[in-house]
Amino acid sequence: MNKRIYLCLAHMSGNEQKYIDEAFRSNWVVPLGPNVDGFEADLHHFMLKDHPQLEHKQVVALSSGTAAIHLALLGCGVGPGDEVCVQSFTFCASCNPVRYVGGVPILIDSEPDTWNMDPTLLEQAIVERKSITGRYPKAIIVVALYGMPYNIEAIMDIANRYGIPVIEDAAEGLGSRYAGQALGTFGAYGVLSFNGNKMITTSGGGALICPDMDSKTRTLFYATQARDNYPYYEHTHIGYNYRLSNICAGIGRGQMTVLNEHIAHHQRLAKMYEKALKGISGLSYHTNPDSRYESNYWLSCITLDEHVHVVGEEAVQIEAGQVAPNRNIEALRIYMDKAGIETRPLWKPMHLQPIYADAPAYLNGVSEHLFRVGLCLPSGPMVTDEDFEYIISTLKEAIK
Repeated sequence: MNKRIYLCLAHMSGNEQKYIDEAFRSNWVVPLGPNVDGFEADLHHFMLKDHPQLEHKQVVALSSGTAAIHLALLGCGVGPGDEVCVQSFTFCASCNPVRYVGGVPILIDSEPDTWNMDPTLLEQAIVERKSITGRYPKAIIVVALYGMPYNIEAIMDIANRYGIPVIEDAAEGLGSRYAGQALGTFGAYGVLSFNGNKMITTSGGGALICPDMDSKTRTLFYATQARDNYPYYEHTHIGYNYRLSNICAGIGRGQMTVLNEHIAHHQRLAKMYEKALKGISGLSYHTNPDSRYESNYWLSCITLDEHVHVVGEEAVQIEAGQVAPNRNIEALRIYMDKAGIETRPLWKPMHLQPIYADAPAYLNGVSEHLFRVGLCLPSGPMVTDEDFEYIISTLKEAIK
């Protein structure tokens, strides 16, 4: 094959240019305008249309998903010295904003079926931190890893019993649902990302789902440099430049016209992967635990037992003392890469990152094990059926 197959390459609908041109024609080239308003309305409809009891929730379009987490933490009142329970098995952007506000991340390991935050460890951490500090954690950040829903019922039950707000990091979970309800709409705040490789893109961008209009107004205040209500510039709070531009929002409006197609494509590929990989000894495909879970399958993921031999693994060198993927996983990544297929190891958990070496962590070994044995496969809307067949045949060639 002459082309390279990427994990999740952006796919344009053809409608984006219309909204971008409109912004230029009207001179709306600033971080507000008709496209921003329209994009927020489109997202609100998509996320909440089937649940009128949630219509009070509001959407704020922002410059990134990371900015959304930062503003959600401010919305929950998290400040210096406050502890926040964060899923350890995630990308660093889920955790870094806790440090932005001077908070202390309390890292929580995963459960084996969803790969997301383990509710038992979460409750253990809440109780233990209260006994140590005299205070409950100020917030909980749970992540929809690779699009897979977290154990909503258990986590929300724990959060409600201890009175702790939940921030849903659904950056990878746009279009995923739990019991028919969109991820990002269960907790106090929901976070979305529109980075270049997500389910839809605005080139770079994100959104925050807020609990009501008052919280949206407060979020907008902080997202636009916290300017006080005077005819001149006066500031009594530190603000941020986090609003999405009208041009990028135009891309988002065009992308919304194909969002359902993108979700269907990812889910169709997932079924194809599950069927094609069944029967390969020592290989497992990560799938919905039961009928309540409806992953968007942003990225399809596999795990490979350590004993499974992969072509070239004898040549793989792992630095002494470094926690890294197993040799056969790295050999598989290299083999696929040489064949023009992008794959990627699973996220390295935050408790294994040098920057968070001092963070309190509640562990069960699940995320570290998954990091060692897991790999992400191409899943985006640009992956064709022909690409899929090539991916499967190449993977089977490598595993001998």
